Order: sequence, then C-alpha cells, then structure tokens
Amino acid sequence: MLERFESGGERFQDHEILEVLLFNAIPRSNTNPLAHALIDSFGSLADVFRAGIDELMLVKGIGKRTAEYIRCIGLCFERTNPVPQNVPSFHNSKAFGNFLEEEYRGKTKEVLEIFCLDKQGRLQFRKKFSIGNSNEVKIDPKEINALLVVKEPHTVVVSHNHPNGTRNPSAQDDIFTKQLLLVCRMNNVNLGDHIVVGRDGTYSYHSMGKLDKLRESCADITFREGSRI
Repeated sequence: MLERFESGGERFQDHEILEVLLFNAIPRSNTNPLAHALIDSFGSLADVFRAGIDELMLVKGIGKRTAEYIRCIGLCFERTNPVPQNVPSFHNSKAFGNFLEEEYRGKTKEVLEIFCLDKQGRLQFRKKFSIGNSNEVKIDPKEINALLVVKEPHTVVVSHNHPNGTRNPSAQDDIFTKQLLLVCRMNNVNLGDHIVVGRDGTYSYHSMGKLDKLRESCADITFREGSRI
C-alpha cells in the first residue's frame, strides 16, 4: 500500500488515504475495513476529520488513542484549510428540503442521517448512521442513544431517502419515528423533524403534523429504572 502511495498517492480514493494514515495509529493491522467504516459512518473524509474524539469512538474498532490521532489530524486540517458550513438553516424548511434532495440525488441505497442542533438551531454535528440496501436502512436505537449521550444536543433532525420510491413515509418509517421520539425523550432531547426524501420531493413529519400525532400517541409511556431500548 505504501509503495502504491509513493508512486501516486494523489490518485488514491478517500478510504485508501485514510487506510494509510491509520497504519500509524494501528500498526501491523489491516486498516482497510476500519477506513471504510469511518467514511460510511461520517459520510466523507472531511467529516471524519471534523468529528470529535468521543464521536469517533462510537465507530466499532476505534479506541481512544486512534480517535485522538484522527482528531489531531483534523485540527491541523481545520487550522490550515477552514471550510464554511454549507448546511442551510433548519428553520427554512424549503431550503433544507432542497439541500437534502441534492444530497441524496443519485443515491441507489437508503441512507439515514442525524443532525444535532444546539439551542439556537445551529448545527453541531451530522452523522450518517447507516447505509442499507435499496429497500431499507437498519439501525439499532441503542446506537442513536449512544450518540445523544455523547453529543447532548438540544434538538435532532433525522432524514432518510427512498431511492426507488415516493416521499410518502412507510409504516416502518412511522414505527422508527416513534422509537426515536422515545429515545430522545429519555435523553431530554427534542426531535425537531423526520424528513423523507423520495423521487417526488420531500416529506416532513413536522410540517405535515404527523410528528405531533406520534408524540401524543406515546405521551403516556414512561421509563422506569432499568428500561432498555
């Protein structure tokens, strides 16, 4: 791999560059699967380097030392090449919907992302949680719970796409949204919206009033000590 890098590293794909860097943190190991896992989790090489230490450690196989190494590289990147935030305001539903449509354009698999916001509605962190097949995306609520514990956002907005279908949410989408409401409530976090992107545009659970209905349907559910998700 290093010989290939010496003869033309500028032609390397993002995961290959990350694979070479990880050699220094995890010597004598095959770092290819971990490089793929990091980029799949955060969405891009740049977003891997923007992630915090605790966030990086949410990826299976990333320990504290490796997370610190990646974060140090990220700080160097930020100080030498700062990148402005290109995500539009969540308060402008049309602009954010257009942004998501462009983000998912051409995707052949379902993608689910979580956007963590502070009290002012500013983006703290975005995470591509899972990439499924063309028909479904699978995610364990415990993974979301772990992210909320680490980031402690004020609000989260969730989005996912239907690459081969319409924007209309499925029954499974409703079940997932209800689960998400419960996980957010357990962590004292507000679920701002769940947006579905289809070939015919976007569907907002919040704008359509469906989020409030689902919230009412689980309002009487309480968590006891030892509850599990």
